[in-house]
Amino acid sequence: MICEILKDRKQVGINAAELIARRINLAIAEYGEARILLSTGASQFEMFEQLHREPVDWTRVTMFHLDEYVGLPADHPASFRKYLLERFIYTLPIPLKEAVLINGEGTPEEVAQRIAVLSAKFREKPIDVGVIGIGENGHIAFNDPPADFETEEVFITVNLDDRCKAQQVREKWFASLGDVPSQAITMAPKAIMTCRTIISVVPSQVKAEAIKKTFSSPVNPTIPATILKTHPDWTLILDTESASLIYAS
Repeated sequence: MICEILKDRKQVGINAAELIARRINLAIAEYGEARILLSTGASQFEMFEQLHREPVDWTRVTMFHLDEYVGLPADHPASFRKYLLERFIYTLPIPLKEAVLINGEGTPEEVAQRIAVLSAKFREKPIDVGVIGIGENGHIAFNDPPADFETEEVFITVNLDDRCKAQQVREKWFASLGDVPSQAITMAPKAIMTCRTIISVVPSQVKAEAIKKTFSSPVNPTIPATILKTHPDWTLILDTESASLIYAS
């Protein structure tokens, strides 16, 4: 594990984007292509503002999407498909080789069929770089506590807890708790951990408690982010606010 603590969100975004691009370019140099996994949310804004400016041959990059709400249309302001299209895919100077996005709309059978196709594509080759955020409740992707550390499935459907929903409201993706969908499709922890490299971009004071617990707690499903500590190549990038409780008693 490598932990970087930088002065503010802007610097976190710049350093994270540079590191992500560097690791992508290393994968392209070694394998002729790169496969990446991207998270979303307010904590990633500054990173995405910089990432499209990095010198990467995006035509050799396949992007996978971590999670999406069940039943939410792609034009909803909170849709993670919309987020990635507007903040990353459409901003790139050249197109991606492929963008693999999660669609949680339709009947359960339709969704299950799509997820089976996405899972098979995910399993074709390793993910070179996974950008995995940490939520206020310690979640990774939408794996709220207690997370399922045992499932071998790539994508699972989960129920969102109230603290996770409250984070979505506080970040102004939804007007109220009642507006937040009750379920989401998320990549499972074991699948996330198969990434060759994991980079976590976690600025802001509201993440300080989750970061403290990630550092101080043993690996356990009640603090899902603790599983990242077992990864052989994990870089955690914080600002002074998110790191503020690490050494608190």
